[in-house]
Amino acid sequence: MQKEFGPWNKKKKETHESARPGFKVREIWACKLGGNVGDEQDGVGNDFLRPIVVLKKFNNNILWGIPLTRTDKPNLPFYFSFFMMEGESTSTQKSIAILSQIRLIDARRLSYRIGEISQVDYKSLTQKLKDLIP
Repeated sequence: MQKEFGPWNKKKKETHESARPGFKVREIWACKLGGNVGDEQDGVGNDFLRPIVVLKKFNNNILWGIPLTRTDKPNLPFYFSFFMMEGESTSTQKSIAILSQIRLIDARRLSYRIGEISQVDYKSLTQKLKDLIP
């Protein structure tokens, strides 16, 4: 499949000039991940957005994020299923963290906050990620 990187390159330049929002560990954000190479997770739509969970905040500028998907693959060790808590409401939505896609993200890529992962699920996610490291 042929990918067109031109639209993402334009959006990437705009993103580079944008302000960094405040964010916290465990939050879930719509993130401008872009059009990427091969099997790397892409963002979708005009803004190339994909939800990510903030795994680690290094400072106000950079974080480790893990892209999320709705496609569950329960028998694979690098997927982690949980229910995202959305905003201030009590509603939840099933999400799957793709642990193999962890990446360093500049906060300028964050677009808007979607929700958060519970403390219990966050602890389980971090343990599962640690178990993947040899």
